[in-house]
Amino acid sequence: MESRQRRLASFVALRLLAALVVGHLAAAAAETARVGVILDLASVAGTRWQTSIRMAVEDYYAEHANSTTSVELHFRDSSGDAVAAVSAAVDLIKNAQVQAIIDGSTTAAEAEFVAHIGGRAHVPVISFSILTKAPETPFFVAAAPDDSMQAAPVAGVLANFGWRAAVLLHEDSRFGAGIVPALADALRGVGADVAHRAAVPADASNDRLDAVLYRASAITTRVLVVHMRLPLAMRLFRRAKSAGMMSEGYVWIATAGAGMEEVDTPLGLEDADAVRGIVSVRQYVPRTSKADDFARRFRARFQMESDGDPTTTSTFRAYDAAWAVTAAVEAAGISGSAFGPQQAGTGLTELDQLGVSATGEKLLKALRDTAFDGLTGKFRLLDGQPRTTPAYEIVNCVGDGQKTVGFWTRESGISPELAADSGEGLKPILFPGVAEQSDGQIPKGWAFSPVGQELVIAVPVKHGFQQFVHVYNDTTTNRTMISGYCIDVFDAAIKALPYPVYYRYEPSYGIGVVNSYDQLIDLIPEQKADAIVGDVAITESRMAEVDFTMPFTESGWSMVVAVQAQTATGMFFFLKPLTPNLWLASLAAFIFTGFVIWVIEHRINPEFRGTPLQQLGIIFHYSFSTLVFAHRENVESNLSKFLMVIWVFAVLILTSSYTASLTSMLTVQKLKPAVTDVNDLISNGDYVGYQEGSFVAGELLQMKFDQSKLRSYSTPAEYADALSRGSDNGGVAAVFDEVPYLKIFLSQYCDSYTMSGPVYKGTGLGFVFPKGSPMTPEVSRAIVGLTEGDDMGLIERKWFGAPGSCGDGVDASNASLTLWNFSGLFLITAVASSLVLVIYLVMFVYRERHELRAAEPGSGSVSLKRFRAWLQHYDRKDMSAPHFKQQSWSDDYSSSSSRNGSSHGKNRGSTGQEGATAMQDFSGPLSDHSCMDSASPQERMGEAGASTEKRSSTPERKTSLKLSQNTEERKKLPLSP
Repeated sequence: MESRQRRLASFVALRLLAALVVGHLAAAAAETARVGVILDLASVAGTRWQTSIRMAVEDYYAEHANSTTSVELHFRDSSGDAVAAVSAAVDLIKNAQVQAIIDGSTTAAEAEFVAHIGGRAHVPVISFSILTKAPETPFFVAAAPDDSMQAAPVAGVLANFGWRAAVLLHEDSRFGAGIVPALADALRGVGADVAHRAAVPADASNDRLDAVLYRASAITTRVLVVHMRLPLAMRLFRRAKSAGMMSEGYVWIATAGAGMEEVDTPLGLEDADAVRGIVSVRQYVPRTSKADDFARRFRARFQMESDGDPTTTSTFRAYDAAWAVTAAVEAAGISGSAFGPQQAGTGLTELDQLGVSATGEKLLKALRDTAFDGLTGKFRLLDGQPRTTPAYEIVNCVGDGQKTVGFWTRESGISPELAADSGEGLKPILFPGVAEQSDGQIPKGWAFSPVGQELVIAVPVKHGFQQFVHVYNDTTTNRTMISGYCIDVFDAAIKALPYPVYYRYEPSYGIGVVNSYDQLIDLIPEQKADAIVGDVAITESRMAEVDFTMPFTESGWSMVVAVQAQTATGMFFFLKPLTPNLWLASLAAFIFTGFVIWVIEHRINPEFRGTPLQQLGIIFHYSFSTLVFAHRENVESNLSKFLMVIWVFAVLILTSSYTASLTSMLTVQKLKPAVTDVNDLISNGDYVGYQEGSFVAGELLQMKFDQSKLRSYSTPAEYADALSRGSDNGGVAAVFDEVPYLKIFLSQYCDSYTMSGPVYKGTGLGFVFPKGSPMTPEVSRAIVGLTEGDDMGLIERKWFGAPGSCGDGVDASNASLTLWNFSGLFLITAVASSLVLVIYLVMFVYRERHELRAAEPGSGSVSLKRFRAWLQHYDRKDMSAPHFKQQSWSDDYSSSSSRNGSSHGKNRGSTGQEGATAMQDFSGPLSDHSCMDSASPQERMGEAGASTEKRSSTPERKTSLKLSQNTEERKKLPLSP
């Protein structure tokens, strides 16, 4: 057994020895390519990058054992100095004759000098550390994203918390200033702005840092963005801690250029406390198995030389840059050194003595075409820059290191997880001065007053319309007093805030030279005032410089003009009290009501019968005669009487309203505006006025008014004087101003002037604050609360008096009555008429269902025949009606008396009794009587007698027709008329 194990061990040893020999021979056979590396080897980052680059080359050849090339690394120390970096580049190209250079410069100057030297010698230079804009040389390749890409993540953090402004503190170098334009654009894209910017020299003293921080604390913005290298940034954070600017309410955001990822290394207690609560942005490195394996091996190797955690993003980028160069050398088949003759020049310096690499262009093309999955993600280049926009990680410096609180990607924006959708925000953040992470302790990003001072509120000084703002000197106390409607509204809004705000009013003349409202607005960006309270109109141009609260007055602007008398003339003036729609509706109601009454009364009332033309006249005459209550036709049906009650009531209201309106138009004096169209003022060349300092002057110029035709005024009295004199006598034809001012003017001069023309759109008056001020939404919410309650109404009545109708329009007596004014009345009448008509038709059909004779033969369908038969039956008299019943009884009695008198004169008493009995029996409906009255009385009596005899022949009627046996009953029979 032991012998067998010894033989197996010997076999493995021989195999290993053979592999080593083969590998050594292969390495000896491979062509060598020299690659230079420039690093600050005295720094911790430089030693890390050196180890990472060596590991990348080793890992590449371990993975590609059959490579035909071999990269030989030549390291040079730049010491973090641009001149030393230039010397190192010249030495690598001239003496070492490298085919490529891996640049780890930490300043923009180093990177640019090295890039230009490589471009002069046609040696590709790949940089993995510098984040500034790439130098303009064709042989420069960037393995790191441009620092302008991190402007969007920084702006995303501000937008996530609703911060509207930030202070930018950057290094005074090309590296530091490179992010400023991109950051300004990104902040504007989210509605924020750079409130202040300070450039800090890399070698700034502590006094210089203190001065920068003091200037930053003197403004109200509390969000500070730091873009500088780590050594300078750490010094700045320590001075900010000493100045009390790492306290509650402040927000510090560090860019990737500040190297806050290096804070993962052990820090002293002072440094750890100085960076506590800082939010940092850095490129996100996906945690793949390859990256984890490298970090494990790198940490084991690096800790043999130094302490700390070396796995940073820049370390990964150094690895990918070295891998890319090694792969490009293999792809291009570069070997040895081949430099051509030096470029044409004077030859006085070493730069002029540099040769030109014969393999540079080939290697550059291979390097730009190289693509692989690196530690930082997919390595792809486009025009010498990373092809894709990287994801960024948002980290928060806490007590035990850094904690990831969110991510930013171009597709999703800010999100708590890399795969989450946008709009979900960040995880809880520990801000400076806060004990623990909490969602509810988010700084406002703004201080209401710099370094605890009172807010300076600028107030305009007005000569007129002092109801809004009144600045005057109190002779008793010799103090400047400020009052007015705007002042009371602002005071009430500030009192409604849940926290105290300290401020003082300052007249505009005590702050600066102010001759217009636009100059008053300029006091805010010039930081001479913290807010403006007064009658400042909200306009688009002003909102570009400042923020306005929501308006606290009525919006819009219009014109006031003089009024002139108007006489009521015209042939058809009597039609003016009612609008055409009301006239037509009234006519329709009259016709419909007359028709319904005719339908009900036609069968039972002789006054509603006659020829078709007579019946049509009755329909119109009866309904229209109710206007003056002159209708003489009596109605018989209860349905008609019910409808007449409602209709007479409607007519009474309609006629009374017409009479009152016509009387008002004829007796009340009519006033109309002297001018109603602005175009008439322009075409006539009239002079017009406006309030001094108002934006309305600019609006009038845009409406094509001549500048020479505009005159400014300050007080309501000046308005009235100019309007009274007119445009031809040194005055104006109209005065344009905002609606609140015009209402104040009309409240004093109501009888002679009025508002005229359209009300042009406007946004009203608002309070002014700096851009991004958190007081803007706070005060706006307070104004809404005042408007919804009674406070705003009380303030308005205090300064403007009780609201009245004066000035709201011209002469309401000229307004005609509309259909809408009587829509309810017509609705009641129409419903009543329709209901009565339906009830009558239903009753008629039900009562006469057995009396309808069968349809006679003829042309047409059965339905048409039945309908014609129904109409014919409806047109007949209803003999059961009281009027026709009495008439029929009288006719029958007369006819019977006449017959008995001629043939049986001697039995006159008996005949009279029989006639009376027959007349009593003549009480039922006569369905066969015609509606026409053309038959003679004798013929009608004959028909009635025949009908009586026919009905008397039935058994039932015989009993009822027995002659009375009692003489007293015969005496009670009615006598014939």
